[in-house]
Amino acid sequence: MIQNMLKFIEESPTAFHAVANIAESLKAHGYTQLKETECWSLEVGGKYYVIRNDSSIIAFCIPTETVKSFRVTAAHSDSPAFKLKEKPEIAMEDAYVKLNTEKYGGMILSTWLDRPLSVAGRVIIEENGQLTTKLVNIEKDLLIIPNVAIHMNRDMNKGVEYNPQTDMLPLYSNIAGKDSFADLVAQNAGVKKEEILGSDLFVYNRAEGRLIGADEEFICAPRLDDLQCVYTALQGFLNAHKAGIVREGIMPVYAVFDNEEVGSGTKQGADSTFLSDVLERVCELLKMNQEQYQQVLAGSFLLSADNAHALHPNHPEKADITNRPVLNGGIVIKYHGSQKYTTDAYSAAFVTRICRRENLSYQTYANRSDIAGGSTLGNISTSHVSVPSADIGIAQLAMHSAYETAGVQDTLDMIRFMSAYFRW
Repeated sequence: MIQNMLKFIEESPTAFHAVANIAESLKAHGYTQLKETECWSLEVGGKYYVIRNDSSIIAFCIPTETVKSFRVTAAHSDSPAFKLKEKPEIAMEDAYVKLNTEKYGGMILSTWLDRPLSVAGRVIIEENGQLTTKLVNIEKDLLIIPNVAIHMNRDMNKGVEYNPQTDMLPLYSNIAGKDSFADLVAQNAGVKKEEILGSDLFVYNRAEGRLIGADEEFICAPRLDDLQCVYTALQGFLNAHKAGIVREGIMPVYAVFDNEEVGSGTKQGADSTFLSDVLERVCELLKMNQEQYQQVLAGSFLLSADNAHALHPNHPEKADITNRPVLNGGIVIKYHGSQKYTTDAYSAAFVTRICRRENLSYQTYANRSDIAGGSTLGNISTSHVSVPSADIGIAQLAMHSAYETAGVQDTLDMIRFMSAYFRW
């Protein structure tokens, strides 16, 4: 199972690839794609998914009994990276060609230096009169962002502030490669350069995920935040939908949103109407009126699944005094007094009860009161679909690094937890 997750992460260098891979897995398990631009026909017991912008996806099952509750899990498909700007090639002193990029999300910039990188994303072409997406993944060690030698900056180890526009542009080729990048992208998309009408391309870390530690108890990989939760929630969702497992009246919903790392404020983000659009449309097709829909919402639950900060082995002072999750210590329940995490007494009890029923370890996370933490998509999602919600995750180190670390046992536990969540 762990190797399967690492393979999923490796094959998902961007949100577009992650959603395409999720869709393939759903199709293999009997799910049918619905398109927002078309009329839907739903059957009792049917299994469906909807994609928006090629980068967000919602899957659901229609229960055989009257819908009484939505059981939703939400994660995000995007990770911090460098996004290529338009006209990316920059010739430098008739010697090199580098690519013009900008930050996407809050990155630990230094972790991207001196490692093999490449480019992936999507291009849009016209095909049979329609705008069509073609995925791109240049599967070779293509780029590098070189450090300045310590001989040229003797204070390097005293701390460096990196400028994204001057320090972090990736080297692409010698000057002989000038004007070849667009051709390379087109070749890998299987189209002609002049056919490309638009593109969303990102630099990604080429390093493979692997297991480390005395007993191989740790996972190291790019994009663990949040593809680890995306993968484990998907496995739990699929496990729970096997014949006879899902409880009567529960409608399982698996949602993966894009753009969490930049605030979720897009048509495909958690701060859009995507989730509410799907749920309302389903209920309308099931002949439920507005009052019945509101009754179902009142009895529903949403899990926001996004990784959590683990106690750091070299900097334990960064952790809260009493809420200090560790790698392989169990499911992390996340709290925040100002509700950046949505967990409250009721939703914490909901999660804890599942952990106890399944004999799963769990632990708690809160920010130090004097250190501002990040936010996630739970409170954003529930501002559009008002249901009880908890924020949970898998403990990890070096969040937003180009290469992150988490626990093997936590991954397996999260799959078990998600499988139970969709059936209780």
